[in-house]
Amino acid sequence: MAEEKTTGCSGNCSSCSKSCSGHDPQSLIEPTGEYNNIKHIIGVVSGKGGVGKSLVTSSLAVLMSRMGYKVGILDADITGPSIPKTFGIKSRAMQNELGILPAETKTGIKIMSVNLMLEEADSPVIWRGPVIAGVVKQFWKDVVWGDLDYLFIDCPPGTGDVPLTVFQSIPLDGAVIVTSPQDLVSLIVKKAYNMAEMMNIPVLGIVENMSYVVCPDCKKEFHIFGSGSESVAEELGVDLLGKMPIDTSLATLVDNGDFELFKADYLENAAKEIDKKVNK
Repeated sequence: MAEEKTTGCSGNCSSCSKSCSGHDPQSLIEPTGEYNNIKHIIGVVSGKGGVGKSLVTSSLAVLMSRMGYKVGILDADITGPSIPKTFGIKSRAMQNELGILPAETKTGIKIMSVNLMLEEADSPVIWRGPVIAGVVKQFWKDVVWGDLDYLFIDCPPGTGDVPLTVFQSIPLDGAVIVTSPQDLVSLIVKKAYNMAEMMNIPVLGIVENMSYVVCPDCKKEFHIFGSGSESVAEELGVDLLGKMPIDTSLATLVDNGDFELFKADYLENAAKEIDKKVNK
């Protein structure tokens, strides 16, 4: 899949004469809308919830945007969407004859989330798996993303219906696994890694969130949850792309909807490494 995307595949099979997995009758890959030209698609996944996957997704999107790329975020965490809040987006999604129009952040990052389609942002999404999977496909097929260099997909945790839908229906260039440094890290990462392997999705690397906290007085780093990502990354043969500490300034920016203003460079090298990997 990564090879198809890097040779110019937009995910729109209707106007393509090439023979690839998108034309394979057994393939479940869905074509995106005819007005979309998306160069690279990155899934951000985790083996469990609460590890800061949406924070990592948002960070990578902002950093890629600062590198001069056109970026979008597809919020596939349908029952726990947080991306609009992170970027201070309160408006509802609009639609015209071309399709569903994504919202845009202050710096031009395109966003689509189920929260943009609800009457009230705090309304619960009480839907069964097939309905949720259908919404994710709709965000891929019916949203007018236009020209994007990178589309990041914020997947829900685990290995259930929605991550499976993303892996099977959308031509991902690769997956980034987000984890935290507890003792369970090995099992958590391996579950996500093995799912990606089974779906033939390249794992671009691991990002460890909540890696440490810096004492405001002595500036010493304290690894309060331990560490373990280095060893599991080495065991799986993937890169540890970066580490994010517990940073209250980031939490404040998220709460205020001003995440694009962050100054921290925790994942700057991770963004550059992902860019390098998918553009080989």
